[in-house]
Amino acid sequence: MPEAPPRGLAAPAPADYLVVQSVVHRVAVAIAEVVPTERMYSLSLGSHQGNAHLHWHLAPLPPGVPYDQQQYHALMAENGVLPVDEADQSTLAAQIRAVVPGRTG
Repeated sequence: MPEAPPRGLAAPAPADYLVVQSVVHRVAVAIAEVVPTERMYSLSLGSHQGNAHLHWHLAPLPPGVPYDQQQYHALMAENGVLPVDEADQSTLAAQIRAVVPGRTG
């Protein structure tokens, strides 16, 4: 990967972009293994003013969410945010990290 973080989807070389996407995919598979997931939303969000680097958000949609509450509706904080404390967040991260396919170290 380049030393300077890419600032948009067009910035990384295609080969680097594919490497990043393979990591995103492996993490998405791990999340779906740990958290009940009907669909995985993968988004590249950001702003040059706030976080001027390229990164992805993975958001699992739980099974059984009515269609009208899926997609953008499910991602909008004004429609509710799960209350997860720091300890639970750390536990969940460790569970996901433990099952990332092809992870070394």
